[in-house]
Amino acid sequence: MAESIPTSRVPLTTDGGGGPAIVARGLTKAFGDVRALAGVDLDVARGTVLGLLGPNGAGKTTVVRILSTLLRADSGTATVVGLDVVSDAAALRAQIGLAGQYAAVDENLTGLENLTMVGRLYGMPRAQAKQRGNQLLDRFELEQGADRPVKTYSGGMRRRLDLADALVARPPVLFLDEPTTGLDPRSRLSLWETIEQLVAEGTTVLLTTQYLDEADRLADSITVIDHGQVIARGTSDELKDRVGGERLEVRLEDESRGEAAAAALAPMTDDEPKVEGAVVSAAVHGRRGVIVEAVKRLSEANVGVDDISLRRPTLDDVFLALTGHAAVDADAEEAEEPQ
Repeated sequence: MAESIPTSRVPLTTDGGGGPAIVARGLTKAFGDVRALAGVDLDVARGTVLGLLGPNGAGKTTVVRILSTLLRADSGTATVVGLDVVSDAAALRAQIGLAGQYAAVDENLTGLENLTMVGRLYGMPRAQAKQRGNQLLDRFELEQGADRPVKTYSGGMRRRLDLADALVARPPVLFLDEPTTGLDPRSRLSLWETIEQLVAEGTTVLLTTQYLDEADRLADSITVIDHGQVIARGTSDELKDRVGGERLEVRLEDESRGEAAAAALAPMTDDEPKVEGAVVSAAVHGRRGVIVEAVKRLSEANVGVDDISLRRPTLDDVFLALTGHAAVDADAEEAEEPQ
């Protein structure tokens, strides 16, 4: 069962200078009988990355759409850079960038034409919009595609162009809704590096993702939501600490000796060691001398060891412990907002 964490109802910060970049209190949203959000609170400090984690259907995209003024919450309040997402929506749109799960670019235009068009929509003179477009093409290593129709781009190139579109107006806040979905490992790494550079320059990022390694790499703080509710929040290390200490993992030479190995290791852990085939694992406290003691105990029990290691809990372990299922839930709904 997911851990229930009380959320405080404190006044919204509307300071446009030094307060949090994003503040949300009690956001709720339903689509017919489907409750997408059930009282979500968020705080995102300026110049940081908040990782919003959860499986498909958890409510992540609904949060992004509300904060980016594309959708109105049923109840609750939110500000971004001190502007209310409802009453100040028009002014707020000039302060944010949004890149969704799927690249929202015009395939029949070239890369430069796409970026120039976005600049013109923001009110830039054509020459300035084109200059900004060329700057972004260079920054995202898309110069070779400047004069090519986007329909000839690879998936990674389209995603980088979509992110460049979101940055044309140099927004102080950037919403990235599962930006690396479907990308190959090299493209994902490149996009991670780009996001890190943006944050180093002062951009605030709200990143939704199912990929826990992505949150581990990029997020200064993490909020986990499931079924429209916040179930945990903290830094990556804080969340991992909640699962427990290091895990000792032993691969046996003989799978039939699993129970004997578990009995030998039992005095080293507060929990009963788990046996899965030829692998025996146990939560242990501290690192110093653990492997030496484990090898000694297994040797005394005449248990042969093929491999032994200590592993720190991952965010996958955290998510499984909090929700009872993996972060990428094959049974979850693909769309949070019913069509």
